[in-house]
Amino acid sequence: MSPASTAASTAPGPESTDRSRLLLVDGHSMAFRAYYALPVENFSTTTGQHTNAVYGFLSMLIKLLDEERPTHLAVAFDMAGGTFRTEQYAEYKANRDAAPAPFAGQIDLIHEVMSAMNVTILEREGFEADDILATLAVSAARSGMEVLVISGDRDTFQLVDDDVTVLYPIRGVSTLTRMTPAAVLEKYAVVPSRYPDLAALVGETSDNLPGVPGVGPKTAAKWVNLYDGLDGVIANADQIAGKAGQSFRDHLDQVIRNRRLNELLIDVELPVGPADLERRPVDREAVHQLFDTLEFDVLRERLFATLPEIAEDAVSPGVQVDVVAVGDLPDGLGPWLETHVPAGTLAGVDVTGTAAQGGGDAWTLAVASVGGHAVTIDLTDVAQTDEQTLAGWLADADRPKVVHDAKAAWHMLRGRGLELAGIGFDTALAGYLAHPDQRRYALADLSVRYLRRELVETEESGGQAVLALDENAGTADTAAGTRAQVLAELADVLGADLERRGGRRLLHDVELPVQRVLREMERVGICADTDNLEELRSGFDDAVERHAAAAYEAIGHEVNLSSPKQLQEVLFDELDMPKTKKTKTGYTTDADALAELYAKTSHPFLEHLLAHRDQIRLRQTAEGLLKSVSPDGRIHTTFHQTIAATGRLSSTDPNLQNIPVRTADGLRIREGFVVGEGYGALMTADYSQIEMRIMAHLSGDAGLIDAFQSGEDLHSYVASSVFEVGTDEVTPAQRSKIKAMSYGLAYGLSAFGLSRQLGIEVAEARTLMDVYFERFGGVREYLTGVVAHARRTGYTETIMGRRRYLPDLTSDNRQRRDMAERMALNAPIQGSAADIIKMAMIGTDRALTEAGLTSRLLLQVHDELVLEVAQGEEQQVDELVRREMGAAAELSVPLDVSVGTGRSWRDAAH
Repeated sequence: MSPASTAASTAPGPESTDRSRLLLVDGHSMAFRAYYALPVENFSTTTGQHTNAVYGFLSMLIKLLDEERPTHLAVAFDMAGGTFRTEQYAEYKANRDAAPAPFAGQIDLIHEVMSAMNVTILEREGFEADDILATLAVSAARSGMEVLVISGDRDTFQLVDDDVTVLYPIRGVSTLTRMTPAAVLEKYAVVPSRYPDLAALVGETSDNLPGVPGVGPKTAAKWVNLYDGLDGVIANADQIAGKAGQSFRDHLDQVIRNRRLNELLIDVELPVGPADLERRPVDREAVHQLFDTLEFDVLRERLFATLPEIAEDAVSPGVQVDVVAVGDLPDGLGPWLETHVPAGTLAGVDVTGTAAQGGGDAWTLAVASVGGHAVTIDLTDVAQTDEQTLAGWLADADRPKVVHDAKAAWHMLRGRGLELAGIGFDTALAGYLAHPDQRRYALADLSVRYLRRELVETEESGGQAVLALDENAGTADTAAGTRAQVLAELADVLGADLERRGGRRLLHDVELPVQRVLREMERVGICADTDNLEELRSGFDDAVERHAAAAYEAIGHEVNLSSPKQLQEVLFDELDMPKTKKTKTGYTTDADALAELYAKTSHPFLEHLLAHRDQIRLRQTAEGLLKSVSPDGRIHTTFHQTIAATGRLSSTDPNLQNIPVRTADGLRIREGFVVGEGYGALMTADYSQIEMRIMAHLSGDAGLIDAFQSGEDLHSYVASSVFEVGTDEVTPAQRSKIKAMSYGLAYGLSAFGLSRQLGIEVAEARTLMDVYFERFGGVREYLTGVVAHARRTGYTETIMGRRRYLPDLTSDNRQRRDMAERMALNAPIQGSAADIIKMAMIGTDRALTEAGLTSRLLLQVHDELVLEVAQGEEQQVDELVRREMGAAAELSVPLDVSVGTGRSWRDAAH
């Protein structure tokens, strides 16, 4: 194998030795390469922050940490402003374009990530990052270290020797070439120390250093080798014949300048030396918080997998857990429970199993006391007496228990014939309420955050987290017992944090009660008409083929309608349509862009292309629902309480909250959800204009309150005031404009956004908003005040006290600050709506039970509840639902509830 082949290998680096290994990273160079390697449109957070450069940079670094296993690490960045090189040559790097807008702020984020990882960051005013890397590399090599330099700047090749290797990117940041002395020699025909001589002659385009005209790399290498370096070439300039020699002599000053500028400094004064760069344990709490913000779940797992064991001084040993298996208890389970978790004592309960709604199962259960005693029970092999004792204890509502994701545990235990009651604290829900903008609330994360006790997953424990510090952590019993112990400890410290953040009342009055409602809704499910769904699937499949054929006919040939490349050729080359947004691979062909293009052109190809895509989505929805039908003929979705930061519930497996309702085809899918055997009808009940009612309440605007209390159509009433016409004179277009603006204001809609939404000029949209605010000044004052208040306190709050913390309100990054302001506008309104529907669910479920009715709740879809009503109970349930939903919150305007019934979900619409 040739040296070049070896150099290009992406396999792990040199075998481990006793030498220390220093990894040095050129921060700006690799961040830019990461930015251009990953499509910016595919990497952004829900707040609108672009993250492709951060993601690519971090992905590269994690890979290097895993493969190279460095003992020492540092990242160097360029600083804004000039360097000594620009002082000597003003045109140095002057050809570089300004950083693209989506790149803005990502270097700062990389700094934050490095800080959270405890990686040393180095910058020096007046010097480039390469000078810092060169200084450290030479010093480290002299002290006996092995050095790896990661940079996209070829000037670093001059550092390469037997102790220093440059990892040079040849494709994005994922493929790095190992530039050893042999690799540099084979690639450039000069030894590394003479690479700057070669570059001085040939020039460096990226640095805006022009080369000698007519002198290419081969000629330059020949001269450098023949005359023993650039100094020799200069000394023998008169001896070099031909046009190339004359060109060299004509540009001699330029060559000397190039060589002076491309020489890396190795004596930059730095606050640290190589020995100070030893890798340190990451700040796991900071990593969790930052990666939650960046929404880097996969990278988080990859990062933690590369890290050395957590340092002893970074953890707390906590309470030593005395774990015993129930079979080893001489007197059985009963006496142990009475001794260690007597009545009134909060017990940690850990359940291992599967939480399938249609039939979960539990295999192992552990109970622990705050005092450090735990018992484990193998539910597949337990004595009948102990099983009966456990069943009574679990079902006792007066025995308070702390569980992580109690709804899942309930499904597991129910599959084993055990009921779980008395949930006094759910660590997953509490973690969510304390930090609603995070993405993960795993027990291991909470343990590190609140107890500073690291939990790890082991093969022996079946993938469950166990305490890393436990000598017996590999046993299943200890794994379950220590998790239960962590739960018991978390209830106190996490509960205190929740209290500080104003979430304890929400946990006990809203989230835990609604959790009990949700688990029953998941267990019951909703009946599916599989024949209807199969017929719909087949019909959508036919429509897909029909619209594809029509699209082909419109352009006279077939094309892959799923290929962005082929669509670009048809739309912009063949049909010469107006260009859409520019992307790395051409011009976007996403749904919004194509819809806008169709509005401009009305071309039949686009008409059928959009219909083709729509029918594919509908077909996929129908197929997904058919696959989700359980043996009992019902679909059991899973509701999540910890996904949306605003408090809204979400639904998965399948998602029943995104069943389309605005199209005729979408409504047909709702026909596939029907009343089950033994029941009379489905009932739907939803709030009318709840977000605008909350806006009226929160703003206290007299005009909006009058609008709701008048009983007239809200949007016509508001439009009549804005346009100064009678309510009966309001045109559909005027009502539509007001409706769009009224709802948009609650989401931080700008004049520009309103203009695009309504298809009007920005000036007209701005005038419309100004007139609106003149008529409804309380709304303007509220919208301005809620952001100002959130900036002062750091959070927004719903009418029931649900907080959302928004640290980006004070960010120096304008994009992040603007997004945080929009969240501050939206969170109190959407969050209050979420709280209200949850209270309605709790009240409705309680009222059905107290009335002794058989009817039951099935689904919650944002502002709508779906119930299955028993025969003969329709009138009573109708009154009950209207009463409970109307009383879910006390607002300054009435909560209007609409109710409908029918055989199917669609028939029950109103």
